[in-house]
Amino acid sequence: MRVTVIDYKAGNLTSVLKSLHHVGAETVVTDVPGPVESAECIVLPGVGHFQATERLDSTGLTAAIRAAIARGVPFLGICVGMQWLYSGSSEAPAQPGLGHFVQSCSRFLEGEEKVPHVGWNSLEVTKGSRLLAGVAPGEFVYFTHSYKAPLTADTAAVTHYIEDFASAVERGNVFGVQFHPEKSGETGLKILKNFLSVKPEGI
Repeated sequence: MRVTVIDYKAGNLTSVLKSLHHVGAETVVTDVPGPVESAECIVLPGVGHFQATERLDSTGLTAAIRAAIARGVPFLGICVGMQWLYSGSSEAPAQPGLGHFVQSCSRFLEGEEKVPHVGWNSLEVTKGSRLLAGVAPGEFVYFTHSYKAPLTADTAAVTHYIEDFASAVERGNVFGVQFHPEKSGETGLKILKNFLSVKPEGI
């Protein structure tokens, strides 16, 4: 499987590419729309501030990704890449997300536990999920984030830190994970393998 990895200058590309190669993928890295138009599947890694996703708009990548998703191409957003699938985030209210999911992301409310949420935490899979097939209840993955997605009908896994939040999301050919599979050991590699096994829809 050839994976088109989006580089919008705010992703943890080196580790993501290493993990994808480890599970047998070929990769193409792009910061322009062209390769997206012929992509077999797409991964969008992201770290840092939500405002950085503006580069996806200004380069034409947003439109190319939207068209690819509409064609049925499997898409995986990681960390901020998952948050971008929503309408937006309170981290950068003027910067729109893709809007594939109509809800918005918001910051954890800091109290006794500190923000950001950094470290290993467990997953509770909420429904039959192609992305999380074979992931046992309570398996641990690695997080580092201050903003989180709400629980909805598209939530594939729930994690608790201060409150319950969507740690994975799935609808059709679109997947997102708030954690970093490339930093999550064997569980993360299993999830990447599952993504590579997803067949394009309608193409």
